[in-house]
Amino acid sequence: MKSSNRQNLKRVIVDFKKLNNAILDLLVIKYPDGFGDSDIISFKNQHNETIECVEVRTEDTIYLVKVSKRLVGAMEDFDSDDEAFDEEMDIKSTED
Repeated sequence: MKSSNRQNLKRVIVDFKKLNNAILDLLVIKYPDGFGDSDIISFKNQHNETIECVEVRTEDTIYLVKVSKRLVGAMEDFDSDDEAFDEEMDIKSTED
């Protein structure tokens, strides 16, 4: 019987409040134009509440990031900050 790599991955559900920049960066890379209904994974938690998440992966972990309006705003802000940083670096490299 073959062991799938997916079975060996750690699975983590992450709330917006606990997102770090690395996970936020993965989200922006995977969903540069935002995510749609087909990207959302829905399930019931132990309190029988419906949870909606989007998935991102690293080599050893599958992250399910809870979807909220705050998540969308954070992704947009993070992407804007990253673009501003890239533009600043471009300006500095042309000055050298």
